[in-house]
Amino acid sequence: MNAPMTSVSAEAVTAAPKRSYLPELISWLILAACLVVLPSFGSVYVIYMVCLIAINIIATVGLNITVGYTGLLSIGHSAFLGVGAYASALMWLHLGTPLIVNMLVGGVAAFVIGLIFGVPALRIRGVYLAIATLAAQYFLYFIFQQWTSVTGGDRGLSLPRIDVFGLGDTGFYYVVMLTALIACIAARNVFRTRVGRSFIAVREKDYAAEVLGINVIRTKLIAFGIGAAFAGVAGSLLAVFLRIVNPDQFTLVVSVFFLAAVVVGGRASILGSILGAVFMTLMPEILRFVLEHAAPQGADLARLLSPLREILFGALIVGFLIFEPRGLVGLVRRAFGDTEAVEARAGEH
Repeated sequence: MNAPMTSVSAEAVTAAPKRSYLPELISWLILAACLVVLPSFGSVYVIYMVCLIAINIIATVGLNITVGYTGLLSIGHSAFLGVGAYASALMWLHLGTPLIVNMLVGGVAAFVIGLIFGVPALRIRGVYLAIATLAAQYFLYFIFQQWTSVTGGDRGLSLPRIDVFGLGDTGFYYVVMLTALIACIAARNVFRTRVGRSFIAVREKDYAAEVLGINVIRTKLIAFGIGAAFAGVAGSLLAVFLRIVNPDQFTLVVSVFFLAAVVVGGRASILGSILGAVFMTLMPEILRFVLEHAAPQGADLARLLSPLREILFGALIVGFLIFEPRGLVGLVRRAFGDTEAVEARAGEH
């Protein structure tokens, strides 16, 4: 009786259709080609938005490493962007170092600060860890605002226009695109290593990971540090992009923005980080467009947009957690016929 059943099962497994990666590969190639030629025909506004999306992708990937893959809830991510932005801006203003050096300094500075503020993660988790990272957010914001001799206080630091490869803004555009690509590939490859698998093991169960021989304390610190380093690089690019660095760019609302991007896009997924960053960056523009056509004549759009954006951030987080825990990446995977994607399943945790 058992032999036929085993045979049928084996045949069924053998006959199971394999997922085709061709449509996904073609989609990525088309997207890459469009991004390469975009500066030739895209408007200034379009190029501005694409650069902003790419910078937000880098920061969101970093937060997803900490929150999605390692399970350490952090709501102080924008403070690490600030560390990277101020560190790179100061290097540029006082030493005149090139962009690549400033990006490395910004990433390293944020990595070190991330290690320091990752210490609370060694003993606490969940909402208590969130409160600890909230304290880090306000502490660093206070430094940005009050250390006027270094940061310029509320006035901030003004930066000159950068000329990359003699191409001006177009050169910077390609630097941002290349950095975002490298960040995504690097993050994806991390989880093919022992370190990356340790992150996932710690997320599942601290004690079980320790039994398996994983140094839980070191793993949590590294996760915080790497996530902060990604944010630091994004902050370095943001400083050059906006040509100004001030504390109002790194508030709690910005941290909630990145947390929403992780949840909406899909936790424990690099593709989810990309989708979440794209969606959350474009959402304020969509809101602005809707308000321009729906708000009463003479209404103050700026005053309407700010509270609506914050309310929508929270509503999106709650909505996706309830109705689509896998986020946008779950919808995309199903559209490509990959209902059992490992990344999507990981996003349920």
